[in-house]
Amino acid sequence: MTGSGLKQKVARLRQAYAPHEHRPLGGYLAAMGTYATVTASLVGLVRVTGRPVPERPSPADVVLLSIATHKLSRLLSKDAITSPLRAPFTRYDHPIGSGEVMEQVRDQGSATRHAVGELLSCPFCLAVWVATGLTGGLVLAPRLTRLVATALTAVAASDFLQMGYAVAQQAAQGGQRDK
Repeated sequence: MTGSGLKQKVARLRQAYAPHEHRPLGGYLAAMGTYATVTASLVGLVRVTGRPVPERPSPADVVLLSIATHKLSRLLSKDAITSPLRAPFTRYDHPIGSGEVMEQVRDQGSATRHAVGELLSCPFCLAVWVATGLTGGLVLAPRLTRLVATALTAVAASDFLQMGYAVAQQAAQGGQRDK
């Protein structure tokens, strides 16, 4: 198949997939390829270093990495302070409370830029990458990874406590007004 024949086939596939909306399938492929490369690199690094891979992660590590993944994913994708990392791919929309912002993916640019914008502004999408990195870190540098994950978990717990405190404070103020 010639290069132009392949391009036509891809264009038809793209049109058939999302006839009423542009979806950056090429950008998604690039993101998936990057993820596969990062994952393969981690596997290669584990093999080269001879680090043992646990047959089963401990339940404590699973809980620790789960909470740390949640916090780091939100920190990277929604926190106002990390917006400079997302700025080349997103546009500020509005604050959403608790130091977080809502951003829109930039429409102009390449399909890859659009896909990266979607990835960086979506905590659910980013969680796969973060969990992969933390899991690789658990094998390659377990003490450091557990320390970092512990700090992220403490911040996540603090976030929930801050939100709970704010709700309790509002409830108490509402109760005082009723008197």
